[in-house]
Amino acid sequence: MRTLKNPLARGSSPEARDRFREYAVAAQPHLRRSAYLLCGDWHTAEDLVQTTFGRLYRSWPKVVRADSVDAYARTVLFRAFLDLKRKQDRTVPLDGVPEPAAAPDDSDLRLAVRSALDTLPPRARAVVVLRFWEDLSVEQTADALGVSTGTVKSQTSRAIAMLRQRLGAAVGELIHD
Repeated sequence: MRTLKNPLARGSSPEARDRFREYAVAAQPHLRRSAYLLCGDWHTAEDLVQTTFGRLYRSWPKVVRADSVDAYARTVLFRAFLDLKRKQDRTVPLDGVPEPAAAPDDSDLRLAVRSALDTLPPRARAVVVLRFWEDLSVEQTADALGVSTGTVKSQTSRAIAMLRQRLGAAVGELIHD
């Protein structure tokens, strides 16, 4: 059995561990919100963020040499989400677990948008979150997902069309209430 050497395990510098810890504490809220937008469930979002931090921790010396640690972390998060969706497609979901109560400041429109976002396929949802929540360019989104810019453009177009279709009735109902 081959054991992987952890670059931040015993014997690494306390400074490297401290830098990772500082980054994780600072980045956690933003990554958690992004993960929630991807999966629509706070518990799963927490799992995605922890998976992301685990992967970052194992590669920390490589991560800090990247052009942008945040971009690297975002890529790891979105790939972890897509990995999770692939695994979930092969499992039977348990629908009996209740969702947490909505925060008091949630508006009907926000709930309608989130509900419509929940209906998108995983890759389309990832593209929408990266492009419009993370405000990444087409090229940055393509890099984060490991696809071509043409794929990002077509996925964005299809996802926006689906959202418009699904939100059309919901937004109309909200306006007439």
